[in-house]
Amino acid sequence: MINPLIYFLLFLKASLFSTGGFSNLPSLHQDLIGNGWAGEGDFGESIAIGQISPGPNGLWVISLGYLTYGFPGAFMALIAITLPAFFVLLVSAGYHRIEHQRWVPGFMRGISLAVVGITLTVVWAIMQQPGTDWKGWLIAVAAFGLALNRRINIFIILTLAGIAGYFLYR
Repeated sequence: MINPLIYFLLFLKASLFSTGGFSNLPSLHQDLIGNGWAGEGDFGESIAIGQISPGPNGLWVISLGYLTYGFPGAFMALIAITLPAFFVLLVSAGYHRIEHQRWVPGFMRGISLAVVGITLTVVWAIMQQPGTDWKGWLIAVAAFGLALNRRINIFIILTLAGIAGYFLYR
C-alpha cells in the first residue's frame, strides 16, 4: 500500500536534488523500486510517454506518477516537480553573490558527472531485468547510436525501436 505522504516526498526529494530532464531518474528508480511501488517496466513506459509528449523532458515524471499511483500520483508528481522551480526563483535572487566564486563551476561539473554515472547504473539495472535478451540489447544500442546523432528526432527513434521490437519479438 502506497503511503501518499512518503510517495510525494520521494518525488519532491528526487526533484529537489536533480538538474532537470532525467537527472531525477536514479533517485526515483531506487526509491520506488525499493518500496515496491513501481516496476522496471513503469520506468520504461513513462520515459517513452515523456519523450513522445510535447514539452520538457522532465514531464516523464508525471507519467510515472500516473502509472504507479493513478491520478493522485500524477498530481503529486506534478506538484513535486513544480515546487523546486519556485524555490529556484527565490535562490536566484542571491545567486549573483556566488556565481563568480572559483568553486562553483567545478562543483556543478562534479554533480553533473555523478548524475551521468548514476543514470548509467539505472540503465544497466533496467537492461538486466528478466526478459531482456540480445534483441533488447540490440534495440537499446541502436537507439543509443541514433540518439548520439542529435539530429534524429526522438519520436523517429522510438518509432523505429517499436517497429524493430514488433518484428524481433513476434
